[in-house]
Amino acid sequence: MRTLVAGADCSTQSTKVVVLDADTGDVVATGRAEHVVTGTGGARETHPDVWWQALRQALAETGLAAEISAISVAGQQHGLVCLDDSGTPLRPAMLWNDTRSASDAVLLVEAMGGPTAWASRIGVVPVASFTASKWAWLRRREPAVADATTAIRLPHDYMTQRLAGVGATDRGDASGTAWWSTETGEYSPEVLGLPQIRLDARVLPRVLKSNEAAGQVTAVAAEATGLRPGTLVGPGTGDNMGAALGLGLRPGVPVLSLGTSGTVYLVSTKRSADPTGDVAGFADATGRFLPLACTLNCTLAVDRMAAWLGLDRDDVAPSGGVVVLPYFDGERTPNVPDASAAIFGLRHDTDPRSILMATYEGAILSLLDALDTIDVCSSGVEPDAPLVLIGGGARGKTWQEVIRRLSGRPVSVPEASDLVAIGAAAQAAATLRGEDPQKTAARWDTARGTLLDAMPRDIETIARHRGVRQLALAAVVGHRARA
Repeated sequence: MRTLVAGADCSTQSTKVVVLDADTGDVVATGRAEHVVTGTGGARETHPDVWWQALRQALAETGLAAEISAISVAGQQHGLVCLDDSGTPLRPAMLWNDTRSASDAVLLVEAMGGPTAWASRIGVVPVASFTASKWAWLRRREPAVADATTAIRLPHDYMTQRLAGVGATDRGDASGTAWWSTETGEYSPEVLGLPQIRLDARVLPRVLKSNEAAGQVTAVAAEATGLRPGTLVGPGTGDNMGAALGLGLRPGVPVLSLGTSGTVYLVSTKRSADPTGDVAGFADATGRFLPLACTLNCTLAVDRMAAWLGLDRDDVAPSGGVVVLPYFDGERTPNVPDASAAIFGLRHDTDPRSILMATYEGAILSLLDALDTIDVCSSGVEPDAPLVLIGGGARGKTWQEVIRRLSGRPVSVPEASDLVAIGAAAQAAATLRGEDPQKTAARWDTARGTLLDAMPRDIETIARHRGVRQLALAAVVGHRARA
């Protein structure tokens, strides 16, 4: 009789559930339900109940909820979920791409002695994306909600709590809060005691080991989801950690994830501490580390530009002298949350298809430059390793061509498309059987796929984009200084 496990990916836009055979890793069923994201300007919010209803719908769509032996949830990182005594959300969750706390992040950095102190003691330097910055904003702007908060959860923590009735997280997702330290492996009393934070660690979830069960599905959750009461619930993790786990990623192999946001990361045996803040020194879901850089503008920026120009997303021409800085939602890498998108190098005869190509190039070059920094502050990038492409844009022919041309590396595109959910399922299987989740993923051979040859690096385009970006960022910094 087969043993089934499930992994859920609670992303920005949807919840996906994948049900797999725990022995072979074969996908036997999937389900999906959309989320609603609200907010204008810098605000990006979703009510946590939306995620729960989406999980229920996605599980129902699989038709196998009652046969699942273990489940684990990987979720979008950094989101701030505030609960009252009954576990009820006090407000919509502030999402990772909510940039309203940019000024609060600056004050947090100053409060602990600057970016070098944060990087060395915590592993990250606060930016608007991180949970601690959002909590500081909430304390300042919505003090009544902050005072009423008795529990703080990340998105995946909230889903785990709805399933198992306990407050639990893992070191991977906890490392994205800016109040859990990769140096000590614990919540930081120094950060929690800052005037802008003022938190008791008991408000935060317990941090579990990589294959430690959070608990079992409660009778209430079972009735709501169709899962059996007592079904094992894994610790869960952040979405990037889940994808790395789903790939069975070995140290030194770089990954580019192309979605609403763009991310670049690798598994490192060495703890990372980047005082520039460009690279976040996260932990992974296996006991190692996951240095990562994230941009706020990736596939959505390209789709937006294509729609404005009336083009299909692959209807491109050489960018020529055009440079696009695609900062539609501000930007995290480089850290300019109040920036906006800009086009440079336009002439009367500029082909709109060149503008679209330059948008691709601007989105990718920020990620590749961040990979160079990751190489320096980690155990290193393997010199001959391919770039592994995942996410919604991974199969796009223009994304693949631009990445090969600007990186000079071969590119690997895995067959599996739901790697975050598969990583969560691997964690669920490992929890069920008491094994290393990395070994589970390796047994399932989740990284198999297509290998594309390297192309010569386009040095001219790289230099043009870097030059324009440097001038534009200098202007932003100058404007801030005068403001």
